[in-house]
Amino acid sequence: MTIVVSCGEPAGIGPEVAAKAWDALRLPMLWIGDPCHLPPGTPVAEVAGPEEAAGMASRALPVLARDFGPPVTPGHPNPAHAQGVIDAIRDAVALIRTGRASALCTAPISKAALVSGAGFGYPGHTEYLAHLGGDVDVVMMLACEGLRVVPATIHIALSEVPRLLTPERLEAVIRITDASLRHDWGLTAPRIAVAGLNPHAGEDGLMGSEERTVIRPVLDRLRAEGMVLSGPLPADTMFHEAARATYDAAICMYHDQALIPIKTVDFARGVNVTAGLPFVRTSPDHGTAFGIAGQGVADPRSMIAALEVAGRLSGQRGTPWRP
Repeated sequence: MTIVVSCGEPAGIGPEVAAKAWDALRLPMLWIGDPCHLPPGTPVAEVAGPEEAAGMASRALPVLARDFGPPVTPGHPNPAHAQGVIDAIRDAVALIRTGRASALCTAPISKAALVSGAGFGYPGHTEYLAHLGGDVDVVMMLACEGLRVVPATIHIALSEVPRLLTPERLEAVIRITDASLRHDWGLTAPRIAVAGLNPHAGEDGLMGSEERTVIRPVLDRLRAEGMVLSGPLPADTMFHEAARATYDAAICMYHDQALIPIKTVDFARGVNVTAGLPFVRTSPDHGTAFGIAGQGVADPRSMIAALEVAGRLSGQRGTPWRP
């Protein structure tokens, strides 16, 4: 089945890394966007739908063409393109949910450009896809070889984390992560490590109380159900090589606590997976990189990895799921 790739921000590196990834893999993929935004010289085959992609992918990038109007200037997002970017994501999800494609791989978007150009009402891709998936509860999982991390809170100010880190939210994140590890990654007894919020995991209450009042009670309750959970653990000792071998995923309490270690371990090949959706979605773990857009120097390895993971997970799933 075909993997659908939404174009992302046209003024960023998304079109470039998509074209390079197709050239490296030549797998059945369908790019949705304006073909004028692809790098010059990219072999393009405009198709009517994903069913035609498999027959074209070996010699040209299959494209479901959209007219975005004004030309693109690399590094400078045009508000006139914003609705086209949003529509590409929406149309890609529709193809998957109707059984015409197997998975979604999204190129990076500029949230500021979508807000200014189309009044985009979501903090990011993850939240918009949760809406398209039926307003489901989802988590953002970042994966590379040897490490998977999940932030319990995502795109919020650090000052807001203690307020929003509720027992209900943490329990939902752990359950979705456990279900994804089983259903998507094929692990029969997943091991999950859970970080503390405070330095030294609170040092028995000397450096904060959230470990005792929020995190530990949730872990104890879920352990009683049979989940294999460790923690709350000091975050500064969770990510060296020996520690990473003891778990299948690490749940962190906020965005940077999760993303700093994975980008340190494998900056070029990290993949963003949205767990909890009724369809498979992956994305390269990088942004629009406006500073190098249009120069032909963007590294496609994260996009390549994202496509490979999308294929692996969609093959593992077989059927829609809910945790």
